[in-house]
Amino acid sequence: MERLAALEAEVTADAEAQSARKAAAAAKLRDQRVTQTAERDQLRARQAELVSKKPMRDEPRRARREEAADDSLEGLGGALELATKANRVKNELSRTPKKGDKSWIASGVASLALGPIGWLYAGSLREAVPATAGWLVLAALASKILPVFLMMPVLMVVLPLSAIAGVVYALQYNRAGGRQRLFDGDKAKPKAKQLRGDGSL
Repeated sequence: MERLAALEAEVTADAEAQSARKAAAAAKLRDQRVTQTAERDQLRARQAELVSKKPMRDEPRRARREEAADDSLEGLGGALELATKANRVKNELSRTPKKGDKSWIASGVASLALGPIGWLYAGSLREAVPATAGWLVLAALASKILPVFLMMPVLMVVLPLSAIAGVVYALQYNRAGGRQRLFDGDKAKPKAKQLRGDGSL
């Protein structure tokens, strides 16, 4: 009886140990599954985040490419416009003067030497007379206040600009057949077109 009781206790202990091992293995397997599920969810979340960020990163690149294309087109259009204007000016300068035309060379030289006073040769009197009066007043004041060597840098900038304005005045005069305003061309152009349409020029 004692041996039977001891054997029964031993069998019971083995069964309990086996059940404990099974429970530990099941718990370990459950933990592994939970960990794998969490890692899978994290991986999916990262992939979704990367997919959502990629188009946002590509958008500035696309915008930069579009801006670069627009800038290149604008630069090309500006270059073509400048070339067209240069060709037009070249044709104006090279054409033979007609009777009553103003010499653009004389206008440019006079405007270079005398400043806005040279504009009186071919420029609009509405612009040339006030500019001449202002130039004379400014020259008188500057000669009393500033020495000549300080005025030279200003004159080296102002006089070439004045010469360019004188040349443009002469070209506009020859094109329209009369004095044209340089700084208010929108009002002057319709008058020139009307005169051409009437055939009075």
